Amino acid sequence: MEEYDIIYIGSGNAAWQGGRFLADAGWKVLIVEEGLYGGACANYGCNSKILLDAPYELSAAIKRYEGIGKKGDFSVDWPSLMEYKKKRIAGLSKFLEGKFKEYNLDTANGKGVLLDKHRVQVEDKIYYGDKIVIATGLHPFIPDIPGKEYIHDSTDFLDIEELPEETIILGAGFVSLEFASILAEAGKIVDVLIRSNKALRNFYQPYVKETIKVLEGKGVKFHYYTEAVEVNKKDDRYEVKTNNNLSLTGDYVLGALGRIANVEGIGLERAGVKASEKGIPVNGHMQTNVENIYATGDVADTNQAKLVTVAIHQSKYLAKYLLGKTNEDITYPVVPAVVFTLPRIATVGVSADYALEHPDEYEAHRIEYGKAYSIELKNENTAECTVITDKDKNILGAEIYSSEAENLVNIFAFIINKKISLEELDYMIYAFPSSSSVALYKLHNIHYNIGYRKK
Repeated sequence: MEEYDIIYIGSGNAAWQGGRFLADAGWKVLIVEEGLYGGACANYGCNSKILLDAPYELSAAIKRYEGIGKKGDFSVDWPSLMEYKKKRIAGLSKFLEGKFKEYNLDTANGKGVLLDKHRVQVEDKIYYGDKIVIATGLHPFIPDIPGKEYIHDSTDFLDIEELPEETIILGAGFVSLEFASILAEAGKIVDVLIRSNKALRNFYQPYVKETIKVLEGKGVKFHYYTEAVEVNKKDDRYEVKTNNNLSLTGDYVLGALGRIANVEGIGLERAGVKASEKGIPVNGHMQTNVENIYATGDVADTNQAKLVTVAIHQSKYLAKYLLGKTNEDITYPVVPAVVFTLPRIATVGVSADYALEHPDEYEAHRIEYGKAYSIELKNENTAECTVITDKDKNILGAEIYSSEAENLVNIFAFIINKKISLEELDYMIYAFPSSSSVALYKLHNIHYNIGYRKK
């Protein structure tokens, strides 16, 4: 039985990002992976999604010049785009396997199952780990209803050969609205079933409603307080029956109802590790209830967003802790999050909703920079942000609605984490024209107490 200082079950960013530092310090490290090296983000999620999204982002941008310079039509050829996606993504797992070797990380391909708190079985081999890290991530939730075998998940959609003409999407989170944006921009018919009265519950609702308005303008239908209770196949089409007696038919049914932790079938009970569908509870050192076993990334049950950036942060922290470079509990900077709809929605720091609920502590400043700078923003006159400050005008949060929100939110994350004051921002000179320069320039209105609209 080969022995290791540490064994990671899972090969995504929650594992190897920290594992490489341990290996560099002389630890003997094993990474166990039953699928493709790199996990979901590299092979089935983030990378595929943004590659497939980009041409539709371009398509939406071109349409903003309708009647003011646009000539001819631009359309996306999904089959050739998908062929390109498969070629690009196919090599990532092999590339990462090579990087693991470069980092002196051993690998074992197969399902890792705990036999006890130190031993891990992979196929017909058993490995001993002084410490073990569970980094198995999440998988899409598919409701247990009649006809569930006809419901596709996000991995299926990101590998589909042809876009369906009519799609029924169950749920209204990240996956739902991002894929609905692609389908709508492609001119396809989409129905979205929402279990409550809100989509994207963790994002600023005025901007969510603007996104929904854009999607509705492209023909997307939203059905509130609606859940699928049965799916039937009729020839090459599918019928979805709902809790409120609605019957919808389409070519494709996509489940986008969230994800649940990969904790089943990996022997946690044998090692005495507590877990639930929410994940594995951990303390401030990413440690489970079993002293030598840790959990990082999406499978860890923390109060942090389930994002790859958070997984990297946790993995690197754990390496520092195990190397004795820190004994403090893990802390987190403000974490930016983006929904890649068309346009994007982004959030970071104190939310506008929270600020508006606590007016004695915070102020929410609406900055409609798109109206003032539509020329510089490639004719995107709807771009805006809502900036959250305390009573001393220190920036504590931002909500952004813009085609380039993913870039601007990172700048706000830097401003908030580094506690850069409005006075310091007003002193800086920015490259112009650019989306970040015009948005940041408008912050001087808050600094000088002029021209902004307080929510």
